[in-house]
Amino acid sequence: MPRTSRRFSLLVPRQVHWMSVLLGFLVLLGLSGCARKNDRRLIVGMELSSPPFEMTDEHNQPTGIGVEMARDLATHLGKELVIENTKFEGLIPALRSGKIDLIVSSMTATVVRAETIDFSQPYMHIAICCLVGKEAAVHTAKDLKQPGRRVVVKNGTTGADYARDHLPQAQIIQVGEEAACVLEVVQGKADVFIYDQLSVYQLHKRNPATTRAVYEPLQAENWAVGIRKGNDKLRVGVNDFLTQYRAAHGLEALAQKYLQDRSALDEMGNPFAF
Repeated sequence: MPRTSRRFSLLVPRQVHWMSVLLGFLVLLGLSGCARKNDRRLIVGMELSSPPFEMTDEHNQPTGIGVEMARDLATHLGKELVIENTKFEGLIPALRSGKIDLIVSSMTATVVRAETIDFSQPYMHIAICCLVGKEAAVHTAKDLKQPGRRVVVKNGTTGADYARDHLPQAQIIQVGEEAACVLEVVQGKADVFIYDQLSVYQLHKRNPATTRAVYEPLQAENWAVGIRKGNDKLRVGVNDFLTQYRAAHGLEALAQKYLQDRSALDEMGNPFAF
């Protein structure tokens, strides 16, 4: 009897110890699961250097058409918006790795991009065109194909893809920042900057003495929200939001706020539409 009692006294503490460890582990798992379940954030990646869509205001706060649309999207989904300011070429890797939930950054839905990420329905139809140096001999799209043209493009954009695929005789200058691309044109180091029409319009307005805008479309494009592959629930939610937003003329209202002189582009036969 004493021997049995002694054995029991030795075993009980070990059992209690391992049971405590196991219970603690299960509690931690439960807490972490609850944290994920209760994570109400919608982390949206965008490059805040593309006015009037994604930019910062005088207080260095995110603003613009895309920013406000993202805020309304988060509200629709019942989540808190968190914006991750990310280089354009880093947006898709950030989405695929799970660092961000969505891309809202004036991103064109292309076949190549759709191989690695999903896209929502389009929220904007637009085209790419040319910001041209004041003295450059470029007046139409055909002029781009003259040998020796100096074409600056922003890394990761469809303007860069277009130059690579359609302008084999051009000297292509690849730059990482929109402002640096514009500077190449302003300083006469490049003849043209290939970019979307609305941005070209804004950039020309800021540099009227040194640039011209050639709005002739090089190719039509659709902007959409980037979504990680397999996240069908979020994709359905985004598409539901865009359908309702379009019906309520939400983007039209933002255009009126940020593009008061949008009629100037309409008069030029601009094909973009919200």
